[in-house]
Amino acid sequence: MKVSYIIGIVVIALAIAIIISTTGDASQYVSFAEAQAMAQKGQTTKIHVVGELKRDAQGNIVDMEYNPIKNPNLFTFTLIDQKKQACKVVYRNPKPADFERSEQIVVVGNMQNNVFVAEKILMKCPSKYQDNKLEVKRVPAKP
Repeated sequence: MKVSYIIGIVVIALAIAIIISTTGDASQYVSFAEAQAMAQKGQTTKIHVVGELKRDAQGNIVDMEYNPIKNPNLFTFTLIDQKKQACKVVYRNPKPADFERSEQIVVVGNMQNNVFVAEKILMKCPSKYQDNKLEVKRVPAKP
């Protein structure tokens, strides 16, 4: 057998091994109820929950706590998933920039004691292009 064939087979085997190992680590999108059920079964795999921040009638965010002077690595908030179930989320890192402006939030982590402990927060912020209109600022010409 030629050396090039052996190298090709080894490369293909490595590629298959990498694909199999990454699919085993892939997390899934679930609701808070499903996350709680998984936690009660003892599953500690990372999961994604998509939701929106809890807001009052005026649109102000409620149940969000972050005190960088007391503890800069503790941020808690309430997230409402797509099935309208609210759950407290604990994030043990600083609050992400522009968090309040986000339209939709994805938290990655798992449930622990009826609280979702997030390792990552992914945010979908409002687009600067509203209603397909592009905002153009004119710069005055220099004399």
